[in-house]
Amino acid sequence: MRTRQDEPILFHNTMTITEGHLDGFKHAIRKAVEFVSEHGPQLMVEVFIDEENMLAHSFQLYRDSEAVLAHWRMSDPYIRDVMEHCSVRQFDVYGQPNDEVRAGLRPPTGDTMPVSLTPPFTGFTRLAG
Repeated sequence: MRTRQDEPILFHNTMTITEGHLDGFKHAIRKAVEFVSEHGPQLMVEVFIDEENMLAHSFQLYRDSEAVLAHWRMSDPYIRDVMEHCSVRQFDVYGQPNDEVRAGLRPPTGDTMPVSLTPPFTGFTRLAG
């Protein structure tokens, strides 16, 4: 049986791509995903782009809060590169992140990025290995 500390955490980041930045966004996000595919703690990363509406959706699955914190530490330069081409429209967190992750999800002062936290109810995760 899982405990709250070892439950998976799922992020869904909805981004508005800046007009004229679609190619730059694609390049930066591809580079970021390649990096975390090799070095990151994520169990899954998927990015979907709705070019017609200039929206992107990123889904990232983490084993636990410690994996989220590790990702933030190692990926900061890649995140900054991606953010040069977009803005966060909505950031949804599913799971029970620890206090340190919750604090990291708070937008900078004056920023109005909406963040939602939805606690787990029931379920399971099938992971290789």
